Amino acid sequence: MLEAMKDVLTILLAGGAGERLLPLTRSLAKPAVPFGGHYRIVDFTLSNIVNSGLRRILVMTQYKSLVLHRHLREGWNIFSRELGEYLEVLPPMKRIHSDWYLGTADAVYQNIESIEQDRPELVLILSGDHIYKMDYREMMDWHRSSGASATIATIQVPPADASRYGILDVDPQSLLCRGFEEKPAHGNPCRSAFNPFMVSASMGIYLFKASVLLGALRADAADPGSSHDFGHDVLPRLIGSCAVAAYDFHDLNEKTALYWRDVGTLDAYFEANMDLVSVHPEFNLYDSRWPLRTRMPQSPPAKFVFAQEGRRMGVATDSIVSPGVIISGGRVHRSILSPGVRVNSFCEIEDSILLPGATVGRYARLSRVIVDAGVHIPEGAVVGGEGCGGLEGCQQTEGGVTVVSEPREDQSA
Repeated sequence: MLEAMKDVLTILLAGGAGERLLPLTRSLAKPAVPFGGHYRIVDFTLSNIVNSGLRRILVMTQYKSLVLHRHLREGWNIFSRELGEYLEVLPPMKRIHSDWYLGTADAVYQNIESIEQDRPELVLILSGDHIYKMDYREMMDWHRSSGASATIATIQVPPADASRYGILDVDPQSLLCRGFEEKPAHGNPCRSAFNPFMVSASMGIYLFKASVLLGALRADAADPGSSHDFGHDVLPRLIGSCAVAAYDFHDLNEKTALYWRDVGTLDAYFEANMDLVSVHPEFNLYDSRWPLRTRMPQSPPAKFVFAQEGRRMGVATDSIVSPGVIISGGRVHRSILSPGVRVNSFCEIEDSILLPGATVGRYARLSRVIVDAGVHIPEGAVVGGEGCGGLEGCQQTEGGVTVVSEPREDQSA
């Protein structure tokens, strides 16, 4: 198995702008957004890669990538060049043409020389902005046994949710793909070959024979009408010309429901974080068999101050409290406090996410709030529910989550 892993090149697409996550992505790429305390979104896919025994990784970045680059350099420098291992960051270098990355397929095509130089047997293409646990070796075994030229990982979702995903039409006998429909708007999507009551949605995880991938990328680049996207262009064309298998997702999270989250909107981001804080969390961060790596901040332990009778008590219940946090006489419930957060006396915080360096003034009340990194909530502010507490840089989502960030310069003028 270890020898087989040496023939696999992993490409991690991590250049997403994350416009639906604004304002959290105002100054950094979506994969670099903090998640679950001291992690960043990209850490979950990278942990899957490392835990699957894969050690040759190309990370393709683009949008506001400085924070992401530093995180990868300082937190993921665990690979041995002497053993042929590496994690290389590839921003757009315009080696093929004069544009930035035009789509997911074009990002890979612009680095086609790097793929050819490595001479892999298989190329695994992943997205850096999903939360899940998966052993990619199982997918590789499925791919090799099927004899397919490419394999798409799928997850079963209800037909009512089909319009949010790329949906595969899979032959129930051969388990080869017969068609691919990106976000179908009609009410009759193809049912899953693995479960007739569900549909098979693409997870954005693709495994190719290297020669097939290179040929498909060149054909896509030569098509002037292509949007240069794997889901819209490359995969539908490939399904019509060679054997493309479907691999049904095996969830290592071991919960009742399959766990794979696209945290592409503020509401989805909020709910996925809240999945972590229950007594029996939907997503398990504490599985020692599948460790989650990250860049650990050089911070002191969390501290809880003023254990007095009455309201002034530093306490957190059903919460994740990161290094460097000080809860100074405030109460926190079902919340996630990122590194360096400060909660002052007589605060009441529930169902909220405080990103790194956020501070909450005395007597403030927060409920279903995301506080962006470095933001200060003033003393006595009441934020959440129907109100923003008079704060600038505050907005509310369709799902009723209040997001507080630093106001833009044009708003504060």
